[in-house]
Amino acid sequence: MIPVALITLKVFFIHPASVSTVLLYSSNRFIHLFSCISGCRTEWDVFWCWYRAEVGQVVNVSCPEVSQFFAINHGFIIRNCTKSGWTKVYPSYENVCKIVEDVESETETTYYTTFRQVYTAGYATSLISLISAIFVFTAFRKFHCTRNYIHINLFASFILRASAIFIKDAVLFADENLDHCFMSTTSCKAAVAFFQFSILANYFWLLVEGMYLQTLLALTFVSQKKYYWWYILIGWGLPTLILTIWVLARNFFDNRGCWDDTDVAYFWWIIKGPITVSLLINFLIFINVIRILVQKLKSPGMGGTDTNHFMRLAKSTLFLIPLFGMHYMVFAFLPENTGENARHFLELGLGPFQGFVVALLYCFLNGEVQAELKKRLWKWQTQNYLRYSKRRRTLFTLESSTVTQISVLEKSSPKVLPLSESHNSVSSV
Repeated sequence: MIPVALITLKVFFIHPASVSTVLLYSSNRFIHLFSCISGCRTEWDVFWCWYRAEVGQVVNVSCPEVSQFFAINHGFIIRNCTKSGWTKVYPSYENVCKIVEDVESETETTYYTTFRQVYTAGYATSLISLISAIFVFTAFRKFHCTRNYIHINLFASFILRASAIFIKDAVLFADENLDHCFMSTTSCKAAVAFFQFSILANYFWLLVEGMYLQTLLALTFVSQKKYYWWYILIGWGLPTLILTIWVLARNFFDNRGCWDDTDVAYFWWIIKGPITVSLLINFLIFINVIRILVQKLKSPGMGGTDTNHFMRLAKSTLFLIPLFGMHYMVFAFLPENTGENARHFLELGLGPFQGFVVALLYCFLNGEVQAELKKRLWKWQTQNYLRYSKRRRTLFTLESSTVTQISVLEKSSPKVLPLSESHNSVSSV
C-alpha cells in the first residue's frame, strides 16, 4: 500500500506529459483505499448519530446523551456493528428512555385552562343578565325611548360577543387531541368571522353610546330620534362593511388555517384599525364628558360641599368606564406581545363581565327601572290578594246560601211519624 504523501511527491518529479496518468492512478488508489475500509459507516437514526465502528464493536449510548427530554432516565441504548452493518437499536427508545414531562408547557396549559373557565363563567353571567335587561326594556312601554333603544342594541352586541365566544370554542376546540392550528375548514372560518363581527359590533356600539351622550350634553334641544338611524348604521353597518373587506382579503390573499392568526399585520389591522379609532374617539368623548360634569358640579347653582361634588364625579366616572369601554385603552396602542399576563387578565378575566356590569348599572340599578318593577310587583300582589279575597267571599256566600236552603227545606217538609204511632192509628181504625 503506497502512502498518500509519496504519491503526491511523485507528481512533482515525473515528466509533465505523464501528470494526468499519475493523477488517475492516485484517484483510483483513493477509491480502492476507501472501499477497503471495514466496519459500519456513520448513521443517523432520527434520534442519535451513530459514528463509524469496527465489525464486532458494541456501541452503547445513555438516554441523557440522546436527548435532554430523557434526562431523568439512566438507561442505555445498544447497537452492534456486524459485517452486514448496524443492527437495530436494542432496546427501543420508547421502552428504555422515559420522556421528561414539560413542566413549563403543563403550567401554561393550566394557566389558559383557568382563564377559559373564568371567561366562560363571565360570559354566561353576562348572557343571563343582558337577556333579562332586554326583556325589561321591551316588556314595559314606559321604557320605550331612544336612550333605551340604544342600550338594547348595546346589550345585543354583548350577547353576540358572548355567543360568538362559545361557538368559536365549540368549533375550534371540539376535539382536544386535534391541533386547531392545522385546521382549515369552512365551519371554523365562519366561526372566527362571526367572532370578529361581534367584536367590531360591540366596540362600535360602545362608540354609539359615547356619541349619544355627547349629543345630549352638547345639543340640549335636538330631537333624539333624528340621529337614531345614523346610530344603527354606525353600530351594525360599519362592522358589516369592515368584516366583508377582511373576509375577502383573507380568502384571496391569506387563506391559511382558520383565520384566527395575526401573523400578517396588513390583514389584522383591517380589524384592529377601526377598533383602535373607535376607542380613541370614545376616549376623547369620555374626557369631554368628565370636563362638562366638573363644570356643572362647580356651578353656583349646585349645592353641597366639595366632598359631595367629588363623590358625584367619581360615581359618574365609574359608571361611564364600562359604558365607554375605557379599560380597553390600557393596551389599545401597544403591540400584541406587550404585557401578555396583564392583557390576559384584563381581556379574559374582567372583559367577559363587562356585559353583566353594564346591564346592572344601566338597567337593574336604574331608579326608574327599580320604581317601575316595584310598582308592577305591588300591583301584581294587590291583584292576587283581591282575587283571593273575591274567591273567599264567593265561597263564603255559597256556603251560607247552601245552609239557608237546607234549613228552609227542613222547615217546609212534613214530619215523619214514628213507627209505633202509625201502627196504633191503623189498629184503631
